Amino acid sequence: MARLPIVQGGMAAGISLSGLASAVANTGGIGVIAAPGVGLFEPDFFSNFFEANIRGLRRQIRQARARTKGILGVNIMVALTDFADLAKAAIDEGIDIIFAGAGLPLRLPELLGDNRHTRLVPIVSSGRAARILCKKWRDDFNYTPDAFVVEGPLAGGHLGFKVEELDLPQNRIERLVPEVIEAVKPFEQAAGRPIPIIGGGGIFTGEDIYNLLKLGASGVQMATRFVATEECDASPAFKQTYIDSKEGDAVIIKSPVGMPGRAIRNAFIDSVAAGNKKPFKCPQHCVKTCDIAQSPYCIFVALINAQRGHLSGGFAFCGANVHRVKEITTVKKLVGSLVKEYKSKAVQELIEAMTRYMNGLMISPANGMSMA
Repeated sequence: MARLPIVQGGMAAGISLSGLASAVANTGGIGVIAAPGVGLFEPDFFSNFFEANIRGLRRQIRQARARTKGILGVNIMVALTDFADLAKAAIDEGIDIIFAGAGLPLRLPELLGDNRHTRLVPIVSSGRAARILCKKWRDDFNYTPDAFVVEGPLAGGHLGFKVEELDLPQNRIERLVPEVIEAVKPFEQAAGRPIPIIGGGGIFTGEDIYNLLKLGASGVQMATRFVATEECDASPAFKQTYIDSKEGDAVIIKSPVGMPGRAIRNAFIDSVAAGNKKPFKCPQHCVKTCDIAQSPYCIFVALINAQRGHLSGGFAFCGANVHRVKEITTVKKLVGSLVKEYKSKAVQELIEAMTRYMNGLMISPANGMSMA
């Protein structure tokens, strides 16, 4: 069990690797390696894409494990062509948790084999999706999800909503968390154990964490805040785009993989929006939902360029609150500030509750007290 209720969100391609994941795990949170494009540092990444990713994932897990005894996870997009192979490699390496999103991981439990160490945590955006997975896993594998991450529409990267759904009140994370908690209750009762719910998307401060846990969440997922840390695996130029961003710079784009995504607007995004096609050679058909013939650019090439600091050939995914990031810090300092903000909010709530209680005593006719 994690000492802190913080999951560092998986950020591809190459933004959250062993450096960031191990640093977060060392603070008591859950550090997460993003699997998409994880082989980008392998010499044969473009010529032997799938094998390079498997090799890269194994290498990152081992490097992270050498740096921490904390809890480590991997985030794997269900839409990846090599989703099953990446999941099997992570399980074989003894990863603590697999977070699976960008699609419903309907067959994930069958990949476990005899492994009883790795926990399986789907990422969903609705109570309906959580119910579908719970029922499917129970009926087909007699397996109950170990937890759920619920991502709201303020998250970064690829989003589990249609563009027209992003601003709907019912899709706010404050509404989605209670909805998913309610959806999994029957499956918790049947399994005889809780199914923790982790809320993500727009979580920025310790006060945000407090408020979401008060709604019943067991933890939060945060990604954007961890980019602007010394330990983040992205290039300094990538991190600087976060520092330089202003309110309104985070825009919704149409990704080649068929989902909306949130990124920091730049010349590359403007050029694509104007109808310009970026010449590319597809390394592999790495995402099942990508229409290669119609895609104006390769999403992985764009993200890898950005990771390396070549923003003219790509862009940085981000959360909605990216403009609030003001400086580069360390993971330890960031987590320390979040804990301090959380405690401050908890104390404030306690004082307010005690004040309301005392005021109630003073005006209650039953005890004979009055304001006089």
